[in-house]
Amino acid sequence: MRMVSALVRTMLAVCFFAAGGVAYAQGAATDPANEIKAAFAEAEKAAMRGPQSVALGNQATLALPAQYVFVPAAQAERLLKAMGNQGGSTLIGMVFPQADDANWMAVVRYIDAGYIKDDDAKTWNADELLKNLKDGTEQQNEERRSRGIPEMEVVGWVQPPTYDGTMRRLVWSASTRGRAGSSDGQGVNYNTYMLGREGYVSLNLVTDLSKIENSKPAAQQLLAALNFNDGKRYADFNSSTDKVAEYGLAALIGGIAAKKLGLFAMLGVFLLKFWKVAAIAIAAGGAAFFRRKKPADETPSPPA
Repeated sequence: MRMVSALVRTMLAVCFFAAGGVAYAQGAATDPANEIKAAFAEAEKAAMRGPQSVALGNQATLALPAQYVFVPAAQAERLLKAMGNQGGSTLIGMVFPQADDANWMAVVRYIDAGYIKDDDAKTWNADELLKNLKDGTEQQNEERRSRGIPEMEVVGWVQPPTYDGTMRRLVWSASTRGRAGSSDGQGVNYNTYMLGREGYVSLNLVTDLSKIENSKPAAQQLLAALNFNDGKRYADFNSSTDKVAEYGLAALIGGIAAKKLGLFAMLGVFLLKFWKVAAIAIAAGGAAFFRRKKPADETPSPPA
């Protein structure tokens, strides 16, 4: 447990430094370091280890690959709140890698938005979408200021929006940073979506800009492992009975959809202070908690 103890001390310092004394106003315990440690311990007990099929509510399944773990909604919500973000009714769970050298986490949500028309994917322009994303972030900064949360800005595309009309999968990613003058580095949300008949599954991989290239294959592997259940697929849509979403596919890139649904934690990107703490938690604590335990009779390898 020495690694965990060091983690706790480091995160305690980061918590208050990163948020200027107002971090964790969104529901974490008085002692954020101990709460993160406790949240990871609880998540480890509930974690489902791949390979196995994970039900995502009554909508879809995730064929969880080997070397990944899935944390159910209740434990995932405690983790998110401990790290300064939000859970909410859309949260299904979180995915973590078991590899020691992996430095990411993924948040899985199902949004009951209705059937999202994807016609606009044929004509959208990446430059215009980036401008919309930047403008939307500026508007969101007003809400951040009102909540005492540091403002942020969008730097540019890490991956321009791409849409697979056959599989109904959307991928996009933008890098962000704190407002000019901030000491925050650039964080990345690698956003992947799969559309269904009644809504969509969002799988948001969170990492640091320097780690994104190594993390992209994991996000793409998880997206490929998502499948809607019979009767819930995009192709099962019935125009005479089913609800149609108020927005199109491009809204999932500009954050309009999240704003309509009141999902502050999903507006554009996660808060940078959340990533600064999450990065330490994953790098130092996540692997320690989620690493597969060796059988009791397994002979340890000799030292190098």
